[in-house]
Amino acid sequence: MLKVLLFAALISCIVVPFRYFCKGEQTKGRYKKTLAINGAMFFGLMLATGVMMFGGSASAAEAAETAAAAGGLSTGLGYLAAGLSIGLSCVGGGIAVASAASAALGAISEDSSILGKSLIFVGLAEGVCLYGLIIAFMILGQL
Repeated sequence: MLKVLLFAALISCIVVPFRYFCKGEQTKGRYKKTLAINGAMFFGLMLATGVMMFGGSASAAEAAETAAAAGGLSTGLGYLAAGLSIGLSCVGGGIAVASAASAALGAISEDSSILGKSLIFVGLAEGVCLYGLIIAFMILGQL
């Protein structure tokens, strides 16, 4: 139940300021106020979750310690490796897509007949992210 409430609070941190901004005239002052509301809601939520996290009972700490001892170091490093493989591959894929897509748009503006070829190169750059995801699933399958 707590996870659902935290998820709803995170969604409201995005939706409430956006709705406020879109509801009226979109001026620079309204934009600044929207950002201030978004920041206040976000950091308020982070403060509340920090208090809940560090204000737990001793039995929860003992349960977490038992779970960590059962998993061991290899399980933690496996999760870290899976996260790094996804994260770094997506960063690399984003850089590749940024370069390929901007070059493709420039080429398409000069000659529209090369649209298909340029989409293939952009798709190949996006494939890097998928490879990282596949490697992460392979790592998690071994845990």
